[in-house]
Amino acid sequence: MKLNVITLDGAEAGTIDLDEALFGLEPRADILHRVVRWQRAKAQAGTHSTLTRAEVSYSTKKIYRQKGTGGARHGSKKVSTFRHGGTAKGPHPHSHEHSLPKQFRALGLRHALSAKAKAGELVILDNANLAEAKTANLAKALQERGWKRVLVIDGATVDGNFALAARNIEGLDVLPTIGANVYDILKRDTLVITKAGVEALEARLK
Repeated sequence: MKLNVITLDGAEAGTIDLDEALFGLEPRADILHRVVRWQRAKAQAGTHSTLTRAEVSYSTKKIYRQKGTGGARHGSKKVSTFRHGGTAKGPHPHSHEHSLPKQFRALGLRHALSAKAKAGELVILDNANLAEAKTANLAKALQERGWKRVLVIDGATVDGNFALAARNIEGLDVLPTIGANVYDILKRDTLVITKAGVEALEARLK
């Protein structure tokens, strides 16, 4: 498939042929869902915790005598039936991460790129280089292009001035090719890839 290439100022900079195997697939929601779920589970902290009856601080004295009260035969105030007692079967710190084959993760990235291309939300940028790290200049360029929630994927490295200028702009994320992932691509309204980024993605996913 062929797309126009533009500069950051909006000027035309020729065209580019995109690999159909990366940008021309029919997006599948089930594949995208599985990859996003894997990503978010891997990022989940898993630090939630509760105290069991062995961990709460309470007296170990027997509450009342065993027989003759007409009540249940309790031996400890630490059990979950009492206020301030321990929690039975509560959550404890653990990893939520699960495995997903590398080939499937790569397939998910191809479908995410294809989804953006099919929706008309893919823009090819000549380069993402700035002469100086001025946030105001970059913000003005984004406003002129109409980009509000945008992800920029550059080549192997991101231009230092561009990265500094983008750092304080809300709704703008900048990633090198190695950092391209399904979740970040899908959560932004516009996907901007530089020509160097396209070449690096094709080399990575072939």
